[in-house]
Amino acid sequence: MFFPWFIAKKFIFSKKDSRFINFISTISVVGIALGVATLVIALSVLNGFEQTITNKIVHFDSHIKITSYRNILPDHSKILPQLEEDLKDFSPNIVPFASKLVIVSSKKRKEGLNLIGIETKSDFPGLIRNITKGEFLLKDEDDKTIVIGQRLADKLFIDVGDKITVFALNKDRIPTPEDLPNIDRFTVAGVFESGMAKYDDAYAYISLKSAQELFNIGDNITGYDIKLGNISKIDSLTRYLGMKLRYPHAVRSIYQVHRNIFTWIELQKKPIPIVLALIILVAVFNIIGTLLMIVLEKTNAVGILKSVGAKRRQVVIIFLLQGVVLGIVGILLGNALAIVLMEIQLKFNVITLPSSVYFMSTVPILLSSSTFILVSVVTFLLCITASVIPAFIASRIRPLASLRFG
Repeated sequence: MFFPWFIAKKFIFSKKDSRFINFISTISVVGIALGVATLVIALSVLNGFEQTITNKIVHFDSHIKITSYRNILPDHSKILPQLEEDLKDFSPNIVPFASKLVIVSSKKRKEGLNLIGIETKSDFPGLIRNITKGEFLLKDEDDKTIVIGQRLADKLFIDVGDKITVFALNKDRIPTPEDLPNIDRFTVAGVFESGMAKYDDAYAYISLKSAQELFNIGDNITGYDIKLGNISKIDSLTRYLGMKLRYPHAVRSIYQVHRNIFTWIELQKKPIPIVLALIILVAVFNIIGTLLMIVLEKTNAVGILKSVGAKRRQVVIIFLLQGVVLGIVGILLGNALAIVLMEIQLKFNVITLPSSVYFMSTVPILLSSSTFILVSVVTFLLCITASVIPAFIASRIRPLASLRFG
C-alpha cells in the first residue's frame, strides 16, 4: 500500500483521542457540502431563468418586428414579396398585422389592451401552443371572434363563448360628439396563457380584416411579425432590413424589443462571482483550520514518522491526502444535497413566484452535468490548494522537538 495514504487513512479514521478533530473534520465537510450545494443550485436556477425566459419569448413572440414611425405601413403588398426574397435562406414566417391600443368592456369591467389583427390563416405556433381554453379561431364575418390572455380574461370575468365590446379610436383621433370611436362586438373563441404577464394581461388577437375595419385603416397594416427558422444571424439581418426598408419602417430584433428583460437576465449573473468568492473563502478556511488542528494533534506522530525515515515530501503528501479526502466527501455530499433539493422543487413546486414579476410562476431549474462538473472541479482544486499550507507546516516539524515536548 502507498505509504502516505496508509498513514493519512490512519490519521483520518483513527478514533483514539480524536473526537474533537473528528468533530472539526465533520464541520469542514459540512461547510464544503453546503457551499457546493448552494453554488450548484444558484447556477442551475440562473441558467433555468435564462433558458426559460429566452425560450418563452423566442417561441411566443416574433424574432424580428417591423413597425412604423407613423400610424400605418402603406404598400405592404409590394414590401411582403421583397421580405420573403431577402429572408428565403432563413425559412421565414412573415405575418402582416394591424395593432392599436383599445378598450375592451365586459358586463362587469373595462380594461385597456393592445389589440392585434392577423390573417386568419397565419401560423402562430407559439400562440397556438399556449391555448389553454377553447381554440385559436379568428373569424371575421358574422360572429367575429377574439383570442385573449388568461390574466385579462380573469380581470374581465369572462370565459370562452362570452361576448365583449371593443372601443377603438377612429384613425387615432380624439373622440367628439361628431367623431365617435369605432365599436365592435367579439366572441371569445380561445384563451392563451404564456406565463408572461406582458402578454397574458394586455394582448388580444382578432382577424386582420376585423382589425382594419375597427381601426378604419383600409387595406393598410401597422407592421410585420417575422419568425425565422434560424436566429443565429438575427442581429445582422435586423441591421440589413433596417438599412433597406428605411423610413417609415422601424426594424427591431427580439433582443431589442425586450432589451429590459435580457438586461435583467445579465444582471442576475453579476452577483455570482461574489457568491462564489464567499463560498470559496469559507471552504478554504474550513480546510486550512481542520488540517492545522490535525497537525497540532499529530505533531508527536509526525515526529516519530520523521525519526524513522519519513521524508518531508511524504509528510506533505500525507496531509494533502487528508485535504483531498475532506474535499471529495464534501463535494459528493454537496452534489447529492443539490440534486435532492432541486428534484423536490421540480416535483412538488415548493417555491412559487409571482408571474407578473418573474414571467413564470415556478422556479425554473436547469439540471446540467456541466454545472455539477464545473463546481466540483473548482472546489476540488481549491481543497488541494488549501491543504498546501498545513501540509508544509507539518513537513517542517523537527523530530527531536516533537518527541521532547510531545
